[in-house]
Amino acid sequence: MNNHLTTGSTLRAASGATVTRDVSALSVKSIVTIEPLAMHPEALLPLRHWFETEWPEYYGIDGPGDALSDLQSFANRDRLPIGFVAFRNGELCGVAVLKDESIASHRHLSPWAAAGLVKSSERGKGVGAQLIDELETKARSLGFSCIYCGTNTANSLLERRGWELMEDIVHDEHQLGIYRKAL
Repeated sequence: MNNHLTTGSTLRAASGATVTRDVSALSVKSIVTIEPLAMHPEALLPLRHWFETEWPEYYGIDGPGDALSDLQSFANRDRLPIGFVAFRNGELCGVAVLKDESIASHRHLSPWAAAGLVKSSERGKGVGAQLIDELETKARSLGFSCIYCGTNTANSLLERRGWELMEDIVHDEHQLGIYRKAL
């Protein structure tokens, strides 16, 4: 093991996946990997459950959304929408998507960081930040000069990562901040 790694050092694996190692003294505490959802069809059913539980008004029994269908549509590698999944020590712990559009009133903006969800036990441990980093990297590699996000829960995460609040809106009866980051 390389004893010169510091806590939170980020590496790019040969597969293109982002690997972050949290290193303390000489022992590795955990490893988070970010990989395309397209590489992990086994994640679709657990993610379906997460989406239905987290957003029941949209993906629940009476909601208009179809979580499995949406997740399947995110399983692309080189065209939008592109989903990414996070694993800590091999266990699924998060998801985020780079999409063409997200908010109907802002169809003129693209691409969007969307459908971000981190397992509750993993929140506050940097997984969301790593997923956002991966979406930014992918947007840049696809030739985009900026990226957008609409959120009412990840405001401080985005602001810490250099995103700018463009405006506050009401969307589906919820207050949202519309954020932008130049790439």
